[in-house]
Amino acid sequence: MHTELLFPPRLIPLLATLRGKKWQQFIEQINAKAIGDIERRAFVLFMARLACCMSCHSDTWRAHQGCEQCAKQTIRKFRGTDEDLIALYQASLDELIATLPAESAEAGS
Repeated sequence: MHTELLFPPRLIPLLATLRGKKWQQFIEQINAKAIGDIERRAFVLFMARLACCMSCHSDTWRAHQGCEQCAKQTIRKFRGTDEDLIALYQASLDELIATLPAESAEAGS
């Protein structure tokens, strides 16, 4: 078991095969981004919200199963389409772009 405070970006590639082709291509694009890139940071925000990472603590079932299993289960059990998931990610990206100073957003790209 390995639990972190928020969704760990090292798990991004492990989510690729859990849904359809569009999702797999999306994950491959995100995973190809540089560490610290705003798109990777937006993915962490998206997953932290989707998996409810902020409510996870050492006494929860999710924490006992670990971040990897929690993230995989979150993506597998999402009831919407791949496009719905990607739209949620896009909303997180748009929010980050809107809240970060312009030079910080450009440095991450």
